[in-house]
Amino acid sequence: MKIGELARRTGVSIRSLRYYEEQGLLAPVRADNGYRVYSPFAVEQVERIQFYLGLGFSTEQLAGFLHCVLQHKEAFCRDVLPVYESKIAELDEQIRLLSSIKSNLEERVRSIVAERHEAETNRTERDKGADSDGHYDDGR
Repeated sequence: MKIGELARRTGVSIRSLRYYEEQGLLAPVRADNGYRVYSPFAVEQVERIQFYLGLGFSTEQLAGFLHCVLQHKEAFCRDVLPVYESKIAELDEQIRLLSSIKSNLEERVRSIVAERHEAETNRTERDKGADSDGHYDDGR
């Protein structure tokens, strides 16, 4: 099948399919006219690529184990587990960093709300001391 048909069957853009080829994830053959020709198996390959990209893996990470998982179950591909464990550690670090950022932002929100509340309270107290024309009674 040609690249346009593969794109239609998988829902992946032609540009992405070309990128996957550049990254060594897809290997079409070239027809005499130079067109890319994909085997019917390419649909499954692209679906697997999309699955792993959806898990947050980069194409570089995929290149290390994709060939194996296309031929065997993940459990029988020794390169998969270390990549998964590394990804989990990376996600744990991102979660830690995001939690820290969230805490900092929450503290800033509390500070802003408190400062606004204090300013509003001070304004209300000031306004209580003014007469109907906005003049303050200074005791004279």
